[in-house]
Amino acid sequence: MINIVLHQPEIPANTGNIGRSCVASGARLHLIRPLGFQLDEKHLKRAGMDYWDKLDLTIYDSYEEFLEKNPGAKIYYASTKAQHIYTHVAFEPDCFIMFGKESAGIPEEILVQHPEECIRIPMIGEMRSLNLSNSVAIVLYEALRQNDFEGMNCKGELHRLHW
Repeated sequence: MINIVLHQPEIPANTGNIGRSCVASGARLHLIRPLGFQLDEKHLKRAGMDYWDKLDLTIYDSYEEFLEKNPGAKIYYASTKAQHIYTHVAFEPDCFIMFGKESAGIPEEILVQHPEECIRIPMIGEMRSLNLSNSVAIVLYEALRQNDFEGMNCKGELHRLHW
C-alpha cells in the first residue's frame, strides 16, 4: 500500500482532495502537525466528500515522531527543488511519498539529508509549483502504475449502455 505524507499542510480543501484520492486508490494518508486547519473543518470534509470516514489516516505531532513510528520506511520527498524526476524512480509498493506545506514545501533541512530520494514534477518556465492535491495525484498514480495498479478495479462500466 502506497503511503502519502503531508508535512504541515495548510489548506483544508487540498487535504480533503488528497484524502479522497487516497481512499480511491487504497493509499494511506499521514499528516504531520502543525496543520493549518482543524480536522472537523467543513472545507476539509466537503473536498473529501463522503469518503473521509473511509480514509486510513495517521496523524503525527512532528516529523521526528513520524520517523520513529515508521522505522526503515522508504521515503520519497516531492519538492520543486529536487534533482530527480518522479518518473525516473522505482516506487516500492509500500513506499512513503512526502509532500510539504503549500506555502514553503518540505523544509530544506530535511531535503538535504535525502538528495537521492528527492523527486520533482517537471514544469516549464518560472512556475513555482503546482497545486498540492494535483501534485499528489500525479505522483501517487505514477507509483500505482509502476505497481500494476495492484488491487484496483481497472475496468470501467457504463451506467445505461454496454461496451
